[in-house]
Amino acid sequence: MSIQKTKRGVTVGLMAAATASFAFSAHAGGHGIDLEGKTVEWIIPFSETGGSAKWANFYAPLLSEALPGQPTVVVKFMPGAGSTKGANFFQDQEYEDGTLIFGSSGSTQFPFLLGDPRVKYDYADWNVVLASGTGGVAYLPPDLAAKMDGMDATPLQGEDFIYGNQGATRLDLVPTLAWEMLGLNVESVMGIKGRGDGRLMFERGEANIDYQTSSSFLSGVTPLVEAGTAVPMMTWGALDAEGNIVRDPTFPDIPTFKEVCDATPACETSGEKWDAWKAFFIAGFPAQKMVFLPKGASADAIATYTAAFDAVQARDDFAEISAARLGKYPQMTGAAAETAKASATNVSPAAKTFVVNWLQEKYGVSLN
Repeated sequence: MSIQKTKRGVTVGLMAAATASFAFSAHAGGHGIDLEGKTVEWIIPFSETGGSAKWANFYAPLLSEALPGQPTVVVKFMPGAGSTKGANFFQDQEYEDGTLIFGSSGSTQFPFLLGDPRVKYDYADWNVVLASGTGGVAYLPPDLAAKMDGMDATPLQGEDFIYGNQGATRLDLVPTLAWEMLGLNVESVMGIKGRGDGRLMFERGEANIDYQTSSSFLSGVTPLVEAGTAVPMMTWGALDAEGNIVRDPTFPDIPTFKEVCDATPACETSGEKWDAWKAFFIAGFPAQKMVFLPKGASADAIATYTAAFDAVQARDDFAEISAARLGKYPQMTGAAAETAKASATNVSPAAKTFVVNWLQEKYGVSLN
C-alpha cells in the first residue's frame, strides 16, 4: 500500500443550474465544518498507476486549498479484489469529522450493479459530493492499426490479441464486449490491479491491445503515440443531450466505437448486445469517478465539500488545467452529482441479465 501526500440524460445547462441551486440552499441552512489542522484521508481502491490515481492526485492539492482550514489531503491507495476491498472498507466506516472520503470508479460500480458476491457496499449509504465524467480510448501497436480498413475492423478478425484485464465484472467489460462485437479474438490476462498495469503490459510487449481512461491516456499513452509505438483505435464516445453517442470532446479526431461498429459488417448497433453495451457504457463513463463522504455524514459536511469542489471549478485556470490532466468532461456537484450517481448505479434488468449471462458464457463467472 502506498501513500502520496499533497498539501495544499440531463443537459449541461440543467446540471449547472441544479448544482448552483444546491450549493446556495445548503449554505443557507448550514454552517459548514472547519478542517484546520486536520488531515483528510482520500481512499482510492486501485493502484497508484491508473486513472483514478491521476484524478485524485489532480484534485487533492486543489481540494486542500478550497476546504476551510486548508487541511492536508492524503491520497491513500487500497487496491485489491478489483476495488471491492477498498469499497468494503469504506462501507464499514461511519462519519466522524469529515476527514475521510472515498473515490469510486466504474470498476467499483460494475460489481455492485452485477451483484458480485464480494460486494458488501451499498451506494445508497454514501453521500456524493463530486461526480466526474470521463472517456476511454482503445489503442493498438502500429503494425496492427495499419491493417484496419479505415474504420472497418474486419482485417483484424484473424489476429490474436492479448489484453491485461482487471476482472470480468469490472469496467473492463466495456472494452471486452466491444471487441467481441467487432469479431476480434482477444484473450484476457486477468487480475491486474489497475489500468496503468495494462498500459505497462502493452509497453513491454506482453499485450497488443489496450484501453485507458482519458486521464491515463493523456499522460501515459500520448507519449507512446508521439513516439510511434501506439495508435488510437477508437474511443467509447460521449453522450449528447438526447442520449446519443457522439465523438469524445477530448479526442474529437478519433472515431467512436459506434462508428467503428457501424463500419464493421460483423458488428451491429442495435439489438440486445448493443443495448447492454450502451447501458454499461453509460453506467461506467459519463459519471465514472465520484467522491463520497461515508454514511451518516452531516448536512454541514456535505455542504462544505460541495462548496469546496465548486470553488475548485470556479478557479480561473480550472478549465485549462483540468482539460490537460482529466480531459474535457462535466465535473458535477449537488443535485447534478446526485443525478449522475443514480445513472451510474442503475442499469435496466434486460442489460443486467444479458451481461450476467455473457460473463457466464465467456469467463465462467456465475453471478446468479
